[in-house]
Amino acid sequence: MAAGLKEVDSNEFVNSMTKFMVWPDVFVPSQSESKVPRLKLVDSKKGANKQTEIVPSDTNGTFDLYVCGITPYDATHLGHAATYLSFDLINRYLIYSGLEVNYLQNITDVDDPLFARANRDKVDWQELGKGQVQLFADDMTYLRVLPPKRFISVSERIEKFALAVEKLLKSGAAYKLENDIYFDLTSYLKNNPLPIADAEKIFEERGGDPNRAGKKTKFDPIMWCGPRENEPSWVTVLGKGRPGWHIECVVIATEDVSSNRKCSIDMQGGGSDLIFPHHFMCDAINRALNGKPFAEYFIHSGMLGLDGEKMSKSKGNLVFVSTYRKQNLDPMVLRWAIIKDHYQSDRIWSEEKIETAKNELEIVRAALALQSCQPVELVIEKLLFDLSNNLDVNAALVKVIDWAKTSLNSANSQGFKNETGLMSRFLDSVLGIAL
Repeated sequence: MAAGLKEVDSNEFVNSMTKFMVWPDVFVPSQSESKVPRLKLVDSKKGANKQTEIVPSDTNGTFDLYVCGITPYDATHLGHAATYLSFDLINRYLIYSGLEVNYLQNITDVDDPLFARANRDKVDWQELGKGQVQLFADDMTYLRVLPPKRFISVSERIEKFALAVEKLLKSGAAYKLENDIYFDLTSYLKNNPLPIADAEKIFEERGGDPNRAGKKTKFDPIMWCGPRENEPSWVTVLGKGRPGWHIECVVIATEDVSSNRKCSIDMQGGGSDLIFPHHFMCDAINRALNGKPFAEYFIHSGMLGLDGEKMSKSKGNLVFVSTYRKQNLDPMVLRWAIIKDHYQSDRIWSEEKIETAKNELEIVRAALALQSCQPVELVIEKLLFDLSNNLDVNAALVKVIDWAKTSLNSANSQGFKNETGLMSRFLDSVLGIAL
């Protein structure tokens, strides 16, 4: 076993990566629910052209939002940032509309890419992960993203994963294959969202092993990995090993939620590249483990590309948030530039977006510096309507710019009001644009 990788007893294990402190919070005021339109989003499971009204399933008004977190082996690129900004907007809108949002995010600090990089660079996997999580938190602070209420690393829940896999084994929903344990997808494949040929290709590209001999179906995901060379392992009720990817999210997301709901949580979110296999697998595993669908709503953000291709580590075409931080770029410029395009669209990044955002923000800042401005109450109503319409941020920002230009062109005109502070607070609360 390589340096830095060790076998431990999970009952005694205290990982130096666990219990991460989230980044600083930002206050978002809540309004009367009757004053804010209900948020309507396009749910990936319900079709691309159908909006669904987002309401909590818990009668006390708590909304459980789970967003798949980072695998901490590299810096936050703009594709990551676009995803977390998308769900930051959803989180902010739900809070502003009067809901108590129980926002949970995981840290996949037990996973193949992390171990591969640690072995490649001959560093301790825990120290590598700690450094990358801190970098992620710094990037999120810079972008004014609200922190999750709970930020849980996989390494602090090892025994819970083992117990969940043991339960699946006993029920017949999982099976052993040599030193590993797989989930049996046989009865769930009819719900697969993709043609079989496409699903097989994507499954293999995203960590699956469709061609392993002895599996019941080629898409069965691994639940528990037996001891492997150059990987850490834990001593649990299942023996030595570590959890697989999909069971990690299911257990973390459902460990502290109401049991009387028809779905375990309200919303699972992430990039559209997680629709299959990850979110499909999470739903199937949760049905077998907890007897119900995983989430009421499955919401996905689009992919961000560069030079005509999806931005990804494998392609090497990444633009990092930390690069802009080092350049001392105004974080509101970067936030404005990213959120301006529709969150569910696949789009191409360019430096022109930065220049456009600078120019537009300059106009808005100038208007907010006035002593009086165009009245904002009706403008805010229109902004909320746009945002409630599947987060049409672009339409909202166009109205903000129009308001700013009108205010600047008619400064101190009769009928203007001292309401720049009201607009400023709204932009910060709901869009995260602090000016």
